[in-house]
Amino acid sequence: MNVLNHLTPVSGKKILVVEDEPDIRKLVHYNLAQEKYQVIEAEDGEKALRLLQREKPDLIVLDLLLPGMSGLELCRALRERPETANLPILMLTAKAGETDRVVGLELGADDYLTKPFSPREMVARVKAILRRSEMQATPAKEEVYERGPLKINFATYEVQVKGKPIRLTLKEFELLRVLVQNPNRVLNRDQLLDRVWGGETFVTPRTVDVHIRRLRKAIEKNDRKPMWILTVRGVGYKFDENAVET
Repeated sequence: MNVLNHLTPVSGKKILVVEDEPDIRKLVHYNLAQEKYQVIEAEDGEKALRLLQREKPDLIVLDLLLPGMSGLELCRALRERPETANLPILMLTAKAGETDRVVGLELGADDYLTKPFSPREMVARVKAILRRSEMQATPAKEEVYERGPLKINFATYEVQVKGKPIRLTLKEFELLRVLVQNPNRVLNRDQLLDRVWGGETFVTPRTVDVHIRRLRKAIEKNDRKPMWILTVRGVGYKFDENAVET
């Protein structure tokens, strides 16, 4: 692990940068430190896992093309562990790695950035992800949605189906929130992008489709024949509240 101590501020959110290319790692570190984030570094996935045992970062900037354990493998491992299941992840991908980006989002990454990237864009995405993550940590008030087998606590970000806890990423939960709070209303992809991802992240309508698919796998009885989250062809998606109550 390499830490640039002279650039690391005393306070602020802590970010773990996992990147094997020293120049890119230093570039990311420098620009995040300029925004008063605490920055720690790891050159590969194995070192990142060891570091996570000691540190509790608020976000990970994760390169997918790592030596040894790949970024995708690390992302999967983080999502499988309860203590890191909801840890925000910003992926760094190769320009031609569209498949890797899709797989990364399916595994639970919150956003991706294609190399070469603008440092300002990278910082903007980090800020947007952390802002959404803070919504989870500081809910405004207790709100509970309960229909049929589905129970959602908007204050604690807990979801249950037939009494069984369902683990969702922050993005999946926010997507579910928007759909549930607009029952039986068709929302197009642009509306969902705006409400869940906001205007400061750089995502595509494809991102919505990926997260809808993952959300269905988590809460639907049969995600191939969904009953609650329906596709309206050529338009978007809707939450069928009547189907939940039956």
